[in-house]
Amino acid sequence: MIQREALEKLTDWKSQENRKPLVIRGPRQVGKSTLVKEFSKKFDHFISLNLDLAEHKRYFTQNRSLKDVLSYILFDFEVPKKSEVLIFLDEIQEEPEAIEQLRYFYEEFPQYHVIAAGSLLETLTNPEIHFPVGRVEYMVLRPVSFAEYLESEASEMINEAYQSIPVKKEAYNKLLNYFHDYTLLGGMPEVLSNYIQHKDIVRCNKIFDNLLTSYLDDVEKYAGSKTEQQVIRHCIRSVFYEANNRITFQGFGKSNCKSREVGEALRSLEKAMLIHLVYPNTEIKPPLLPDHKRKPRLQLFDTGIMNYYAQLQRKLMGSDDLSDAYQGKVIEHIVGQEILSTKTQSHHGLQFWVRDKKGSSAEIDFLIQIREHIIPVEVKSGKAGKLKSLHQYMEISSAPVAVRLYAGEMTEQEVKTPSGKTFTLLSLPYYLAGKLDQYVEWWLNKN
Repeated sequence: MIQREALEKLTDWKSQENRKPLVIRGPRQVGKSTLVKEFSKKFDHFISLNLDLAEHKRYFTQNRSLKDVLSYILFDFEVPKKSEVLIFLDEIQEEPEAIEQLRYFYEEFPQYHVIAAGSLLETLTNPEIHFPVGRVEYMVLRPVSFAEYLESEASEMINEAYQSIPVKKEAYNKLLNYFHDYTLLGGMPEVLSNYIQHKDIVRCNKIFDNLLTSYLDDVEKYAGSKTEQQVIRHCIRSVFYEANNRITFQGFGKSNCKSREVGEALRSLEKAMLIHLVYPNTEIKPPLLPDHKRKPRLQLFDTGIMNYYAQLQRKLMGSDDLSDAYQGKVIEHIVGQEILSTKTQSHHGLQFWVRDKKGSSAEIDFLIQIREHIIPVEVKSGKAGKLKSLHQYMEISSAPVAVRLYAGEMTEQEVKTPSGKTFTLLSLPYYLAGKLDQYVEWWLNKN
């Protein structure tokens, strides 16, 4: 399954005048190699080197200049020097010398289009591996979004209904059913492709098993010490059960692990893009600055793998309202995944808000910044009058609108806080989580 938006970004990169080698980041098996192979159709020649293989690694292990490296590669692949060439360095973390050579592609051979990718968990414990600062650029590839799943699975009429703003009411039930399936499956490309072809969740579970095995194999192969290996393995297995919770490092996952050990392990998994540690905001005005002294919320890279390992699939299959499953954690998690799907830079993450005062604690699921406004987003099934935390936020905020995501049709209503302050509550069906920015812009433009 090809991620169309990512392909468009690669096309933009190709046309840049001062183009740098591109490093694609993302968790293992998120579709990096497949994406680059599809992109390669835009070139005269495509050279794909897997640096996990000795025959490809050898180009960079003999202390050659980049000029000589290129001469050998172009000759072996029978590529004319003046043709438009895409060079793909896959599993680049396996050869530090290849990483070092990236700087010289930018400085000496800018005519070549160079993309590097790899499973970055392997680099985390190796202090010798450093990507050349300022001479490469990065792109994050995240799991497939609901919009991209819909393009592959639904009819043109359904896709047109989803893309229209506001969404067509007659499409509500069908879109919600598609989103229910997407929430169950998650966004890993192989899982979705397999399901679209066979409509069999059991076949998909074998893929989830293979994914976990590959992550654990990474730890076995590259952890710096036996203790580090054990802690990271424990954290990988525990994150599926702690997803969407605010966590404490000390004793994480009902273990005897120390806070420092768990913190280092979780930050390693975050660098590998397997998890996100989402620290809360306590302010209501830009810039949004997370408070790292408070407990973070744990977000996994994919909801489908969480559902499988936390044994939530059966509950989801029998649920009419996704807010009822796992105390609402699954629907909040997939909303976070959809919001992240709109962000292509690793430093662009999720935001949420807390207020911890005696007798008036509150928590908002997500914050999004549109223009100068910090818009609160709650994921709820209840009526507008029961959104206690949202009312507390709007009491002190200048935001003109708040958003609720729920299992209902799109509505707009004027709501009063307990003190009498009025604001607009824009209620949207869950499946529009990936289009929040567009809908808030739409509302602002018409008001």
